[in-house]
Amino acid sequence: MTERRRLMVRYLDSLDDLAPAGYTVGLHIRFASPLFFRSTYPQDWQDIYAANSYSLRDPLVFWGISKTGRIRWSEITLPDPFGVMQKAARHGLTFGAVIASGNITSRSILGVARSDREFTDAEIDVIAGIAGGLHEVSDPPPRDLAPELIEALRASRDGEDAAIVATRLGISKGALRARLSSARDHLGARTTAEALRMAREYRLF
Repeated sequence: MTERRRLMVRYLDSLDDLAPAGYTVGLHIRFASPLFFRSTYPQDWQDIYAANSYSLRDPLVFWGISKTGRIRWSEITLPDPFGVMQKAARHGLTFGAVIASGNITSRSILGVARSDREFTDAEIDVIAGIAGGLHEVSDPPPRDLAPELIEALRASRDGEDAAIVATRLGISKGALRARLSSARDHLGARTTAEALRMAREYRLF
């Protein structure tokens, strides 16, 4: 695992302790799509949120896209005509904070929640530090991914069986797995699908 990946895992593990009701993080959002996304909010709320396209209606997202810095959910004065915040509270997402980092063309947004009380200033300071760290370590790497790793990713992008892909490349399945693992580590991706998306975003192929 690369140092970049180790740092990201450490930051995300810290959020598990700091946000007892869960968190959602989108890193380096470009053209409305993040390079990395993770949510630990209750799954039933995630399902409702996705089914209703609330990301297009969420005042927290609007705040994070339009501003940088930090703010408690209760301090956001943007309109919420679809009642997203009220509906979120029914799933234990009662109190929270948003931290937005980066420029408008590569914004990272972290939302954290708890059900019992507001986050303290000290807690938000720590969470903001984690948000900045996540934004930094997930910054697109230099375009120095080895040609054989790019080739392995490109050959795997259609989801074909690994044996077929390996045969086409003239290598063993084990060698293909090793190359894909190295590509994931280099890009800081958890899965090959995530590595493929990141490679496309970084225009590696």
